[in-house]
Amino acid sequence: MNQEEVRKKIKELTEQINQHNYYYYVISNPVISDYDFDMLLQELIRLEQANPELILPESPTQRVGGEINKKFKQEKHISPMLSLGNTYSEEEVQDFDTRVKKTIGQDVEYVCELKFDGVAIVLRYINGLLEKAITRGDGFRGDDVTTNVKTIRSIPLKLYGDYPASLEARGEIFMPREGFEKLNKEREKTGDTPFANPRNATSGSLKMLDSSSVAKRPLDCFLYTILGSDLPYGNHYDTMKKAKQWGLKISNFIAKCNTINEVFDFIGYWDKERNQLPFDIDGVVIKVNSFAHQELLGHTAKSPRWAIAYKFKAERVETELLSIDYQVGRTGSITPVANLNPILLAGTMVKRASLHNADILKKLDVRIGDNVFVEKGGEIIPKIVSVNMQKRQESSSPVHFITHCPECHTLLTRKEGEANHYCPNEMDCPPQIKGKLEHFISRKAMNIESLGEGKIEMLFDNDLVHDVADFYDMTYDKLYGLEKIFDGSNEKKDKKISFKEKTVTNILTGIEASKEVPFARVLYALGIRHVGETVARKLAYHYKNIDNLMKADLYELILVDEIGEKIAESIISFFGLEKNRIIIERLKESDVKMKAGKEDIVPISDRLLNKAIVISGGFPGYSRNELKKLIEQHGGRNVGSVSSKIDFILAGENMGPTKLKRAKELGIKTINIDEFSDLIKD
Repeated sequence: MNQEEVRKKIKELTEQINQHNYYYYVISNPVISDYDFDMLLQELIRLEQANPELILPESPTQRVGGEINKKFKQEKHISPMLSLGNTYSEEEVQDFDTRVKKTIGQDVEYVCELKFDGVAIVLRYINGLLEKAITRGDGFRGDDVTTNVKTIRSIPLKLYGDYPASLEARGEIFMPREGFEKLNKEREKTGDTPFANPRNATSGSLKMLDSSSVAKRPLDCFLYTILGSDLPYGNHYDTMKKAKQWGLKISNFIAKCNTINEVFDFIGYWDKERNQLPFDIDGVVIKVNSFAHQELLGHTAKSPRWAIAYKFKAERVETELLSIDYQVGRTGSITPVANLNPILLAGTMVKRASLHNADILKKLDVRIGDNVFVEKGGEIIPKIVSVNMQKRQESSSPVHFITHCPECHTLLTRKEGEANHYCPNEMDCPPQIKGKLEHFISRKAMNIESLGEGKIEMLFDNDLVHDVADFYDMTYDKLYGLEKIFDGSNEKKDKKISFKEKTVTNILTGIEASKEVPFARVLYALGIRHVGETVARKLAYHYKNIDNLMKADLYELILVDEIGEKIAESIISFFGLEKNRIIIERLKESDVKMKAGKEDIVPISDRLLNKAIVISGGFPGYSRNELKKLIEQHGGRNVGSVSSKIDFILAGENMGPTKLKRAKELGIKTINIDEFSDLIKD
């Protein structure tokens, strides 16, 4: 064959094999034998090996992996990956239905889907080719795991048919039970520790640095959301059916429901039948079908208002309570933890369970020696839910919550209205200090990857770090030669950490690189109680720099979107301590970013400066996110509810009647999209 004939043959074989992959892995309906498939693949491999310059990016031979990643790059999501609101209560699903109908009327159609128990993934297709695969991460950016995801045969490298030029498919990568059990048997044979459950195995597989190893793992994927500007239908259900024609793997376990009773029928059926599935699920997701209705309902900072997840009740087991320890968190919060007689629960051997706080401890009335019932909250964290009173020993006595810190022996405090007890000795209590240091270097904060829990402990024990500013005083001479042996556990050998030349260089390089971390993440890294990632971003955008934030009083802070009195008081308390102010000054001197930069939204103008604005209704040609961004870019603040503190409402089609009534009562001005455009016009 000449070069052109080879090119055509490679293209023909690539398309043919990809089509058969679709039949086999996506719709489970193979049309040729395994032998015939292997013969086609071998012919393609032979032609590609002889003509490597003709290999197509969508070639099925690219699924075997082989590329080694030293580090996963971070990739920003086109739109945030919000978390679904969860419930275990049918009453709350009924309340969800009521809220939806108050906004969009009685004519509502829902779509019910299974809630897969795996790892969330985003697949980005450009002109039909898989361009990027990104993990959920923090919802705003995740890891680029494209090379690893390309090894999963149920994920098409190239789409078929009349697909949009650009689309994003979101879904869940998981490991079927049969493949999980086979993988664990292989690990046991080779002396490797078996995975606790399929979800852990999936997560670990996606983060492997060698993609050829990922290709050997039995991973699969279901997609449950399609995003794009040129979708063929105006609703979720039909879009998902169409996506299946493009080659994307969509679950068959999906149903349209016209009434909430039909939703409950779907939930009830799968609650009973879930164990018959070849993969794990932990609930059902209920979505409003119409995209227009979804847009009207909008979302909160954390979750969409047009969807909810009903979680199945967790598996429950009974075991003996042996003792209770008290742990000190980085904010000083004291958590009682039960030590249990080990027992298997949802695929994991459980030895400890949280008792949360003094109120729960008292309410449960757990006692040493009791037989207790343990569940996994949200199928993840073990917790004690009740006591088997019939087996209680007569000699048992009530457990009293401790009065002093178990680490530094300081008298504990408890603020009115708060559930937890706290150790107020935040500057000198060892677990709090180490917790703050570990939080500061964590991935979502300053991301100093070269440090970790063990190394932090070494630095602390050698009196090299006592607060977060101390990291920036590290030198080669201070670090080189440090050494510590950590006691082994679970029959593992003792672990020795030595700070040799490479380790020290990596640590210092990581600390230096952290100086480029954006201001919002620095704020989060400081570990101010109640200031999570979302609040930190709001504060960074609103105040622009650390000095403005430190000067803010309670009233000013409460005016910031999503900052309530509890958060405001915590911020004032943090900056009110002289030690914290000294730390801030030292971080400034070390060139850590203490003001907003290009990473934050850059204002276009101040035409809406300090204006508090509520968006309500639908706006043809605009998404709600686009309008919110415009408000922020012109200096305004997005507010979720109508109150006397807002300046005006941007009102669109089908504005919520409750908001409209409230606005009239308070005399608040409403403007339409044209008037809004005039306000921000140059």
